[in-house]
Amino acid sequence: MNKNYDKINTPTTDFEEKLMSVLPWETKEVPSDIPHGDMPGDKIEIDESHIAKANVIFPTLAEKLAKKIKENPYQRTVISVCGGSGVGKSEIASVLAWFFEQSGIGAYILSGDNYPHRIPMYNDAERLHIFRESAVRGMIDAGDYTDARFKEVRQWQQEDTDADKSHLDGNAWFESYLAAGRKGLAGYLGTPNETDFDEVSTIISAFKDGAESLWLKRMGRDAASLWYDEVNVKDKQILIIEWTHGNSDFLQGVDIPVLLNSTPAETLAHRRSRNRDGKTDSAFTTMVLEIEQRKLHDQAHKAGIICAKNGNLISFDEYTELMKDQF
Repeated sequence: MNKNYDKINTPTTDFEEKLMSVLPWETKEVPSDIPHGDMPGDKIEIDESHIAKANVIFPTLAEKLAKKIKENPYQRTVISVCGGSGVGKSEIASVLAWFFEQSGIGAYILSGDNYPHRIPMYNDAERLHIFRESAVRGMIDAGDYTDARFKEVRQWQQEDTDADKSHLDGNAWFESYLAAGRKGLAGYLGTPNETDFDEVSTIISAFKDGAESLWLKRMGRDAASLWYDEVNVKDKQILIIEWTHGNSDFLQGVDIPVLLNSTPAETLAHRRSRNRDGKTDSAFTTMVLEIEQRKLHDQAHKAGIICAKNGNLISFDEYTELMKDQF
C-alpha cells in the first residue's frame, strides 16, 4: 500500500524534554470519558486495574521513549500494546494515551483489529475452513481416513465439536485430525494470510516520516462497513497500536512493544468470568486462543516492557520463569 503524505516541516514540540518533565511520575486518577481507539463499535470499559497498570507502565515507558525519540528527526515514535484475549489492551492503551496528552504530548490510538483481510464473519469462517481442510488432509496423510471414521467426523463438524479433544477417547485415530488441523490453523492466525501487516507497517513508516495526516482503515462487522478516514496527526508525537499482533515479526517500525502478559490459566479464568450464563468457549475458540498465546510467548523476547497480570513490571527472565510450565 503506497500513499503520498504531506509532511510536517519541523517537530512541533521538544518531545524529549516534555517526556522527562513528567518524572518522577505521580499516580493519576482517570476520568471515565477519555478517548479510546479507532475500532468501530469497540466497547471500552476502563476499571481500576487498567488505571493501576497504566500508572505502573507509564514512567518506564516515558524513560525509554525519551532515549528512543532522538533517532527520529520529527520527534515521533510508535509503541504497541499487545497481549492475549481480555488482558486489557484497549483500555490500557487508552489510559496511556490520556497520560501523554495530559503531559502535552499528542498521541493517537490505532486499533490493529481494523486490518484483517476479511471482516470478522468471513475471517471466522476462513479460520474454520482452514482447520477442517487441514485436519481431513492430515487423516489421509497419516493413513487414518476411512468412510466410517469420516462419518463420525462429519457429525462432530455439524455439531461444531470437531476441535474437542474428548473425541480422542476410544478414537486414537482422531489425533491426526486434531494435530493437522491445529498446524494448518497456526499457519494462518497472525500471519499475512490473515492480516495486512504491510498496510500497518506503511502507516507506521509514514507517521515516523512526518506525515501530517494518515488514511486509516475502519472495519465493522458486515460487508458494507469497511471504509477509510483521513486522520490529522500533525500534532501527534506518539502512535499507539493496540493489537494482539503488536509484537509480531511481520510488523515493522514499532519502537517499544508493551506486552500485557497473562498465563493461559489466567486467560481462561478471565473469559469464564465474563460469561454470565456460565458457558465456556467452544473447543475451536479455545484452540485459536491457545495458538495466539503461543505466538505471543514466542515473540515475548522482543518486548520493551512486560507487565504481569498482577500489575508488576517483570524482566524477560522473570517472564520466562513465570511461563515455563504453561506450554
